[in-house]
Amino acid sequence: MPTVPSSATDAGGVEIDYGAPESAVAALKDLVDAALAELHLPDAPEALYEPVRYVLAGQGKRLRPVFLLLAADAFGTPPASALPAALAVEVFHNFTLVHDDIMDHADTRRGRPTVHVRWDTDTAILCGDYLMALSYDLLARSEAQRLPRLMRSFSEMVTHLCEGQTLDKAFETDEAVTVEQYLHMIDRKTGALLRTVLELGGLLGSATDAQLDALRRVGASAGRAFQIQDDLLDLIADGERWGKTVGGDLIEGKKTFLLLQALERADGAERAWFARVVEDRGLSPDEIPEARERMDRLGVLDAARTAVARYSATAMSALDTLPEHPALQTLRWLIRRLQARHH
Repeated sequence: MPTVPSSATDAGGVEIDYGAPESAVAALKDLVDAALAELHLPDAPEALYEPVRYVLAGQGKRLRPVFLLLAADAFGTPPASALPAALAVEVFHNFTLVHDDIMDHADTRRGRPTVHVRWDTDTAILCGDYLMALSYDLLARSEAQRLPRLMRSFSEMVTHLCEGQTLDKAFETDEAVTVEQYLHMIDRKTGALLRTVLELGGLLGSATDAQLDALRRVGASAGRAFQIQDDLLDLIADGERWGKTVGGDLIEGKKTFLLLQALERADGAERAWFARVVEDRGLSPDEIPEARERMDRLGVLDAARTAVARYSATAMSALDTLPEHPALQTLRWLIRRLQARHH
């Protein structure tokens, strides 16, 4: 495990100044990146550990470990002490991406070939399995007296994520999915992970049960906002900055917040046009501009923006119930930044 200084203001040799939220988040991300790079992995068998290193070297936003480190620091545990748990959630998140890419038949991830494409499906499954085991090993390096509650929370998250992924796959063949069902599903996926990382941060610190509940509410609402914004950006983002095919969800026929809103709002010929996305399992790339125009006329894009703002505000309200701390001010800034992001 990497060795880092215990000071929250000079962790890993990187200055963390909560008076400058953007710099603070960048410093925490750098801390996580450096620690991931310093993890000792065996050399053999190379067929397993080469793809593991490949995954961990991917340039993600590190949003989840940063959330955890901010929550922990807000309740008295500096980043260095919370780092094992932060690495655990980031490694676990990467495990889910490796297996999700297999199930989604995705060719790229973060601008690089996915593991099952660069190697093969069997290798990707084993790589993901190892990453999941590694996440538990990292979490177990946290302070011993806190481990039972940390492990219980982490395992509940795994259960919820499996439930959410099962629902997500079932939606592929269910032609009658509602917006509410979709929200329930993302609560089990994006929401479950953000909810748990904030809870883990509180558990590592001195958060009371009421404060832990508030942290969970922050994560659940931020999770909804993050996923709906992701759905929106899939259709309206700048292609080069987005790093994926714009309109990719509609091309694949995925039932996102936008498509389900369109189906609930449209009628007659307009509804039949969007129903075809479900029936034909997707649109052709040249139909994406028309889909965007139709959704805009129906108010779907504005509905998504409104939902992102509403769930972000709910997260802020839950944050307001917690004791004032510079780390929580930075968390508040980060949630606003996610709401306004363009890629």
